[in-house]
Amino acid sequence: MRNIRVASVQFEHSAGDKEANFGKIRRFVREAAERQVEIIVFPECCITGYWFLRKLTREGLLALAEPVSEGPSTRSLLELSREYGMTIGAGLVEIDREGLLHNTYVVAMPDGNWRLHRKIHAFESDDIIPGSEYTVFDTPHGCRVGVLICYDCNINENVRITALMGAEILLAPHQTGGCTSKNPHLMGLIERRVWEERLSNPQAIEAELKGDKGRGWLMRWLPSRAHDNGMFLIFSNGVGIDDNEVRTGNAMILDPYGRILSETWKADDVMVTADLDASLLEHSTGRRWIKTRRPELYGPLTVPTGKESDTRSVRFDEVGG
Repeated sequence: MRNIRVASVQFEHSAGDKEANFGKIRRFVREAAERQVEIIVFPECCITGYWFLRKLTREGLLALAEPVSEGPSTRSLLELSREYGMTIGAGLVEIDREGLLHNTYVVAMPDGNWRLHRKIHAFESDDIIPGSEYTVFDTPHGCRVGVLICYDCNINENVRITALMGAEILLAPHQTGGCTSKNPHLMGLIERRVWEERLSNPQAIEAELKGDKGRGWLMRWLPSRAHDNGMFLIFSNGVGIDDNEVRTGNAMILDPYGRILSETWKADDVMVTADLDASLLEHSTGRRWIKTRRPELYGPLTVPTGKESDTRSVRFDEVGG
């Protein structure tokens, strides 16, 4: 890997309004180009909208979904990517060649290539089918990238496998924060009024975004994903109204030691950037730990305990994203 400048974006999407959402993507890509950014990461399902998906019928989802590669959103991402020489990642609802629906993240690259990742732990609708493959690939920027969507990152094994497949940078698009949870010390809803009064009372909403419903929760686990696996991590998230919840933003970029290189807790559409120092990778703690693993002992990781459950069965009881 070489040194590279990257960006993470948080923005408030409009449910079902692809044109409006893509307008925000275009604006941030232009701004990123002015800052010489080479990779930019947008949130999960930011093209289509997110949490309202759970209320749609299959027919409603089909009306919103697009094929990847020949679909209009992928074509538009590729056009932007070529125009600005930038790798661009953004999320949508995909319909595949078999007619199955997926929560999918598309990464468009300036050489005309693209990759997709289908959320492994999708739970937004019984009609949205979880993916079953990890996504790691080389980019034209001299770095190897992995993608995990939101809940995918909550599972340690997913991040470790992505690292073992050679990822140097993890793209981590989310729609999280401000969620309901059975854990009394974890998250919780943010009053819509607090968001709507963000201009007249910015201290109130920023306290929520920095507190346990947002940044406080992320700091309990997100840095460890970068640190323990020796990867840079680009965390992108929605912010603002997302159906009946208020997303907490907190776009941030972390280094392979789990240190935050750049972040925001503003209650607004914001982009943060950082220069990734490739020299940090080789001797990072996580990479040294990976070298001393003993895989011959890890067989129990692949043996079902009988307590496993489909992510979709717990989607309204636990932290989502």
